Amino acid sequence: MPNANANHIDIAYETFGEPANEAILLVMGLGQQLIAWDDRFCRQLADGGLFVIRFDNRDVGLSTKITEAGVPDIDDLIGRMLQGEAAEAPYTIEDMADDAAGLLDALAVEKAHVCGVSMGGMIAQSLAIQYRQRVRSLVSVYSGTGDPEYFQPEPDALELLLTPPPEDRQGFIDHNLKTFRAISGPGCPFDEKWVKDIVEASYDRCFYPEGVIRQFAAIMTQKNRKPELGSVTVPTLVVHGSDDPLIPVAAAEDTAAAIPGADLLVIEGMGHDPIRGECWERIGRAIVDHTLKA
Repeated sequence: MPNANANHIDIAYETFGEPANEAILLVMGLGQQLIAWDDRFCRQLADGGLFVIRFDNRDVGLSTKITEAGVPDIDDLIGRMLQGEAAEAPYTIEDMADDAAGLLDALAVEKAHVCGVSMGGMIAQSLAIQYRQRVRSLVSVYSGTGDPEYFQPEPDALELLLTPPPEDRQGFIDHNLKTFRAISGPGCPFDEKWVKDIVEASYDRCFYPEGVIRQFAAIMTQKNRKPELGSVTVPTLVVHGSDDPLIPVAAAEDTAAAIPGADLLVIEGMGHDPIRGECWERIGRAIVDHTLKA
């Protein structure tokens, strides 16, 4: 698998489609590797005329692990924040946006459409703020502005998210299947075989829970991007599920309201679903249409 030196770290990536086409950079969410971007979804975008780039964020998959930063105490971090005290993470969402921009540099991509899901949506928004000249259009999925008022996961979903996965392979698979079922919505069929295959492949490719904890710390300490999002002028599509138990649909409404001219697509019955199936085929069509308009 190719990798690129970006922002002083190595980033593993894969591409689909013709390099001569306009690029779209796919940014994944918390703890998920590039293979969580379903191959069929990537080919759908490539067939729509896009050069698709998917990659491992820092601290997951085959990209550089930030081991020197240590492992933050999430309970202590949350406690400090609840008490109104300053809390710091080993790195920030903005640092991860720098990684994404560095990957575009390494691939000699001057401008790209950028699509991020969940934490990846936060990174994509930061990329549009920090590197406006590099972004053709923005797609923010399952995400929010960083305003803490809208980051209110349902307790059961949050508990699953904060529960460390078992270290053995079968325990890891069972834990992740339970988590994905819990956060998926009732309106989108759950493809258990595909999810199981991706979870197995992820474990075999790289089991590294320490990196997930550092990424979660970056999410918890993210800044409120709402004031800066008002200056984003690229065409923007905000996508969310009506039944998302991790990030409520109000966060998407808040995001769309913060970005001038943004379009909002809410899919009824969708939760924080894996990138697979009919609902994501619909999102793929919307993304292709969005990039064509841009």
